[in-house]
Amino acid sequence: DSSSGGDNGVYADEDGYGEGRIGDVVHSTFMDFSVNSAYTTADYNGHTAPEGMQVLVVEMTVTNTFKESLPMWDDDFQAQWTASEETEEFAWPITEAEDGSDLDTVSDEQLPATYELAVKESRTGTLVYDVPADEKDFSISHLEFFDDGSEGDTFFVFFTAEAK
Repeated sequence: DSSSGGDNGVYADEDGYGEGRIGDVVHSTFMDFSVNSAYTTADYNGHTAPEGMQVLVVEMTVTNTFKESLPMWDDDFQAQWTASEETEEFAWPITEAEDGSDLDTVSDEQLPATYELAVKESRTGTLVYDVPADEKDFSISHLEFFDDGSEGDTFFVFFTAEAK
């Protein structure tokens, strides 16, 4: 199974799907990334989750493996969980408001809404999501997008977040 983790990291299989776990290095067309750790909390650096929600804090490392500078957006990485009838099944980082406008980050460790990675540059930081209070099993997903508007492979990193 070419999508499994291990020493060689995670690559997409022939169906364009790759799946990993915490600590696995995921290899996409443009970057390598890994989810280093994740936990849930009621409050993160003064950001309090809305009622019925909790804050998911995910530490990631992203490395540009492409041949030129790479523009990055916070919505490159989506948090997902099992949907119920009452809730959505995904969230974007809190650096983007519901109306699409940018919010300030709430921590110096947080990855900003937009940034650029130079060739071979690595950056480690957190992504912060508001997620349902009763969830503990999540994935971080990444879908490749190309300049011509087409989509590439999809990758998921699955984990259980411990409450803090």
